[in-house]
This record gives sequence, structure tokens and C-alpha cells, in this order.
Amino acid sequence: MPGSPAPAPLRLTWVQPEDLVGHELRQAAEEGRETAAIERTWRAAGGSPAPGRAGASAVPADRALRTLAVQLLDELDLLPSPLAADEPDDPEAVRAACPTWPAPPEVNGGATAAAPAAGGRLTARLEAGWLGRAAGCLLGKPVEKLPLAGIRELARSTGNWPLDGWFTQEGLPAEVAARWPWNRRSAPTSLAENIDGMPEDDDLNYPLLGLLLLQRHGHGFTTADVARLWLDELPAGRTFTAERVAYRNLLDGLEPPDTARRHNPFREWIGAQIRADVYGWTNPGDPAEAAEQARRDATLSHTANGVYGAMFVAATVAAATGGTPDVLECLRTGLRVVPERSRLARAVTFGIETALAEPSGTAAGFEGVADRLHEAYGHYHWVHVLPNAALLAAALTHAGGDFTGSICRAVSGGWDTDSNGATAGCVAGLLAGSPGALPSRWRAPLKNRLSTTVAGFDGAGFDALARTTAALAHGSGGTRTAAVPPHASGPVPENETAAPERQETSAP
Repeated sequence: MPGSPAPAPLRLTWVQPEDLVGHELRQAAEEGRETAAIERTWRAAGGSPAPGRAGASAVPADRALRTLAVQLLDELDLLPSPLAADEPDDPEAVRAACPTWPAPPEVNGGATAAAPAAGGRLTARLEAGWLGRAAGCLLGKPVEKLPLAGIRELARSTGNWPLDGWFTQEGLPAEVAARWPWNRRSAPTSLAENIDGMPEDDDLNYPLLGLLLLQRHGHGFTTADVARLWLDELPAGRTFTAERVAYRNLLDGLEPPDTARRHNPFREWIGAQIRADVYGWTNPGDPAEAAEQARRDATLSHTANGVYGAMFVAATVAAATGGTPDVLECLRTGLRVVPERSRLARAVTFGIETALAEPSGTAAGFEGVADRLHEAYGHYHWVHVLPNAALLAAALTHAGGDFTGSICRAVSGGWDTDSNGATAGCVAGLLAGSPGALPSRWRAPLKNRLSTTVAGFDGAGFDALARTTAALAHGSGGTRTAAVPPHASGPVPENETAAPERQETSAP
């Protein structure tokens, strides 16, 4: 209409070439690649650094700068990494870089010796893991993307520091709320006064997709099976960072593992790690198998430390699901599937050691632990796997696996608050052993109800999800399918069956 303002550009996040160059320059430098000449070319042409916290810059690049961005991304993809020997992608090389890789558990009559008894005990433990994942995620949602100073001031201003409960708007001074606004998408469903069940979040969507994957393809699934599942069941607008780039690469006709490698500066971010819990849940007491399945999933979108983060979490969760009672033992089991000279291994070890060195062991004392982690890893993007893995390990260690202590420390430490809260809650929930062992103030607001756009799961109860997960678990009635060769991802053919109908969603 005449006089109407021009519509704002779409600016789809995480895929604009002019934004990816800045992210790739930083990622390549972290991997020790020589980027100086390419960076000079980019700066001389007027290129900008990557957006600090947003997924896209506000203004699109002109055609010439965008063309240059694509060219430079191609050049950056070809740069060799001096860290490749210590941080391999080849699965055999990964195992060779892990001298204490876990042996398969003994098998007695179809049940693993390390796994809890089939039936009620496993199901109860899994329900606690699901509930813990949801509660920890929900705790972190309203402060996602906020810096450490903002999280602390919001909590202190409402008498909730050291963090010990849900964030709230009630009693929050107006000037603090203006200085540190809640996450605009999450606040309406994740503050103490408005929680009404578990709202949708990718930290819960991916475990649901993992259940679908195992139901359709069994434990011998390939990376191509993961790709098919995404194309069938995961709207592109529900993906972010590395997953969105991988999705785009699939639609461009690339095959795994190239989907993780082309123009993907987010390949070592946290996305694969948040997809890994289900492989630990369904391989109780078998961290090696859990890690191998997490690797096949992660390879669709991540490389090196991005993959190791998923393997670490899967193995840690497998140990906890199998009944290992000590959180440090679970974390050290997770480290056994991570190349020992990798940056991920160093980050996790640093988190554990920093937590153990804090003398008080109190919630107040963890503030100094978080400060030390931010001194060491604060130069990374807030979604990168390394700072978040260090914080996750530190939070669980410092809290001794206690549920409230673990999720509150993980969220209060900043960075990717909802993802860290989710994984910490999963592990601590498993260690607690049953839903009733979790404080009701964390369970009750969830109302045993999960919202999601993953087909067939909207409104599901965590008790039902636990039963579904238990039915898929090795050693607990689940069926172990033949192992696949490490490279047997295969091409992604045209789907033979139509994807289920679902409501269209808009991309953020």
C-alpha cells in the first residue's frame, strides 16, 4: 500500500554467507589453520566480523560481497588443520586416540551385566532422566543468550542467588529487567509464575527424534538414516547453527559426512551434544556402544570436538543409566571415549579439576568456579562445545551429582544455559534413580506433559516416554541389530514413503 513501510528482510539465521565468513575465520583460527591472508581479503572488501550473539547480521550484504563470501568460504574449507592428528574424524583413528576405550560389557542371557534389571527399575531411572532433562532445560530457557553478569543480577535481584529455583519476574526491579531482558521466546513459558508443562525446545525435540530413529532403524542405523529422518520429521525452521547448515547441505545434494564440512563454521558447537542422551539411555552400562551411535548421529552435522562432545555425553549417560552411582565415575567413563589429546578432553578435565579445587563445595563457592571457566574459555562463542562441556563437567562434579545443585550450577554458569541445564538434569536425574527422588518443586510444574512439533509426541507424558525408551534399550528387551561398518552411511535416496502430514511452521 502507498505509504506503508518496506517489509523487513527475512534474514534467515545461521546460513547467510556474509555472516558465515566471520564465524569460519574464528573457527579456523581455533583449529590452528592459517587464515591471515583470507581475513585481510575479507576486511579489505568491507566484510564484517560474525554477529556476536545473534544468528544473522541486521543488514544483507550486496551481491559482490556475498559472492566474495562464498568464494572465501570455499577457500577456508580447504585449509589444513595442524590439530588433525590429535583430533581425528575417522572412527578407527578416534578409537586409537582413546587408549582406555571401554570394553563391551559382559552379556548374561541377553542382558548386559552392568545394566539395571529390565522392567521397573530401568523405566523409573529413565523417567527421572527425562524429567531431569526437561526441568534443567526449562530452568535455563529464560536466561539463554544472557551474559554471566546478567544471569547473576537477575537472580540476586529476586533473592534467588545462589541460584536455587525457577527464575521469576515477580519482585524484579524495572531497571534490572530493562538492563537484562529475558529471552523473548522463552520467558512467556519458563518463568516460575507461568510454567504450565514443558514447552517445546530443541533440547527435547532431538531425543524424541532419536526415539523415532531407533524405532525405525534399530541400533544399527547409519548417518544416512539420520538424514532421512530429519528430512521426514524435522522442519528446517526447528534447526539452528550446525544442524541448519547440514540441512541446507542435504537439500543442496551433499551426502554425509560432507554435510558437516561444507561452509559449516558451527561444526564444533554444542548441537550434536544435545542429541546424544538417547544413545546413553538405550545402551545402559555400555558406554562404548552409546558413543559409537552418538558418533554416527553427530557426523551428519559436526566434526572433531563437536562429535566428541556427543560421544562424551552419550557414554556418561550410559554409565549413569547402567547404575553407576558416582558422578565422577560417570564423567571419567565419558572421557574414555574422547581422544585424550583433544581440546574437548582438556576442557572436560579442566572443568572437573577446577570444581574439585574449590574448597567449600557450596553453591556460593561455585561462583568462583564459573569465573575461572570464563577466564579460560570466555573467548569462545557461547554455543561452542568446549566452554559448555567444561561447565557441564564442573557443575556435575561440584554438586556431587545432586539434582538441584547440578542444574542450578550448570545454568548459573552461563553460556548455553538451557542445553547445559538439560544435560546436567539428565545425568543427575539418572543418578537419583527414580522420579520420586527428584524434588517436587522441579517435577510438579512440568505436569507430566511435553509440548513438541515432532509428529506423534505432542502432549506425551514423561512416564510414557520412559517406557518407550526402555523398550528400545539394549539388555532390557530391546533388539540389538547388527553393527554397521564405520563408513556405511551410504547415499540418501529419494524417500520411498511420504512423510507424515504436520502443521507448517515458520522459520525463525
